[in-house]
Amino acid sequence: MTDRVTEYARAVVSGEVPYCGRLHVLACKRHLRDLERQDTDGFPYRWDVAAANKILDFAELLTIGEGFEKKPVRLIGSQVFDLGCTFGWLKVRNGRRRFRRRYKSMARQNGKSFENGIMGAYIAGFSGYQNGKLFTAATKRRQARIVWESVKNFITADDDLSELFKIKDYSSVITALETGCTIEALSKEGGLDDGFRGIFNSVDELHQHKDGSVYNTLWKGTRKLPETLLSVITTRGKNPRSYCKELDRFCISVLEGTVTAEDFFIDIFCPDECDDIYDISCALKANPLYVGDDEAIEALKTEAETARSMGGSDRVDYITKSVNLWTQTDDLNYVNADDLHACLSDRDLSGFAGCDCWLGLDLSSGGDLTSWAMEFHDSGRDFFHSHSYMPRGRLQEHIDNDLAPYDLWEQNGLITATGDSMSYKNDYKFIISELLELKERYNLHYRAIGVDPHNADGILSDLEGLADKVIIVTQSARNLCTATEDIKLGVKEHKVEINRDNELLVFSFENAVETRNSFKELRIDKRSALNGNRIDPVDACIDAHFCRLLDSGEALDYNEEMEDYLSIMGW
Repeated sequence: MTDRVTEYARAVVSGEVPYCGRLHVLACKRHLRDLERQDTDGFPYRWDVAAANKILDFAELLTIGEGFEKKPVRLIGSQVFDLGCTFGWLKVRNGRRRFRRRYKSMARQNGKSFENGIMGAYIAGFSGYQNGKLFTAATKRRQARIVWESVKNFITADDDLSELFKIKDYSSVITALETGCTIEALSKEGGLDDGFRGIFNSVDELHQHKDGSVYNTLWKGTRKLPETLLSVITTRGKNPRSYCKELDRFCISVLEGTVTAEDFFIDIFCPDECDDIYDISCALKANPLYVGDDEAIEALKTEAETARSMGGSDRVDYITKSVNLWTQTDDLNYVNADDLHACLSDRDLSGFAGCDCWLGLDLSSGGDLTSWAMEFHDSGRDFFHSHSYMPRGRLQEHIDNDLAPYDLWEQNGLITATGDSMSYKNDYKFIISELLELKERYNLHYRAIGVDPHNADGILSDLEGLADKVIIVTQSARNLCTATEDIKLGVKEHKVEINRDNELLVFSFENAVETRNSFKELRIDKRSALNGNRIDPVDACIDAHFCRLLDSGEALDYNEEMEDYLSIMGW
């Protein structure tokens, strides 16, 4: 049996397929890596070529009715990959689909709605599910009908298919007669609210959404369904603080392997960072449907030339809609992602038994994330180990509302949930007892522990018995600048180490952005307040590093450190 999906993925990774951006290559590598993980402990999924081919065969039986004459659907390679992957990966235990969420981002006029229309028609009429609800959603009803009309057009273009569906255009409802499933167009302005249990949900142009309410409403409705698919399709936009930008960043972390989301299929088509966006060979990375179409390529060249010469709104439209990039990057990352990944290692706490270390403790202001970090200094390198805590009641809220996989982090031992489902306040005494237990288990010597005096009044005496000294760490740019700069430089020089399985710490580093005051002193901040982005573990690392520098008498010269950093950057 021909495996078109895997053949395509291998061709992309080997460089045989032209005009592929880094993120699309990572999506293909993820599929190939998962094939190798089959039949191994901790990977409860299997690749079913027949299931993948079933959706591909269905798609290529459809007819495109738009244009001067009807024509059959012929999928291009990236569509074969995306559709086949979505439906070909199954759960070992019950044969249901692995992927319950899907994010596809690419330039306009590349068949995003077309693909969601294929999936909607297939799931409604031919997946075997009876009396299910399918929704096409957006902020505006007109936008919500785009995917809905794609389904409708497939049906009306095929006489055989028309006999299996009933279309009520006036109410935007399509009914699959043999299964009883319905496909309905919904919008935020039309009253989309809680209570929707969709076996398929299409969310269109997420970059236009003011917040994540549409996504979250539809996603929450799928919890108890045995099989579902929430499919987000979008181009990128102008707002770096939007829900779409946060979801996009999270999806990139999944592709890069620093965050685990096994139920999430992701593919992003765009130029790479160093590409000339006005070069057609780079622009085609966001426009796979244009490859081989001379007329479409000429039109794209014209858009590029116009955007370059006119600037203004023409340039913004070209960047977001034609090459699928964000136009604003107001936030400057604290550390470079590639450098951070180079700092990941297999060493863990057991490798530092009997060693000295320094502790940083970041206390939450109430019932949110509290984190501690240990720093071990070994042969000129700094190894950071962290752990976090959250009250059970607050943790469940974050699992329900945030993009970050808090449930998986708890399962993997990166977060400890304290108390019961009604607990909303951290138990600092319990956290200190765990630090004491680790100290005894690994024969650690806590040289110093750094803590922000805010929220620490009731536990300072307990901390004094834990470490040789307690250092009060005032959370100001002036006080923390040297330690913050030093960790940034250490990551750049690959002199920092983090265990590769500590996803929460890595995710926190990726979500930290730098801010500077009027004196150019550095502090870190969250990328945004949306979706539970956390930098608490990084704050704890900075506090621990502050303690090490102070305790070791390493009075750093800020100007000298900055010169070293600029030299490394090549400035």
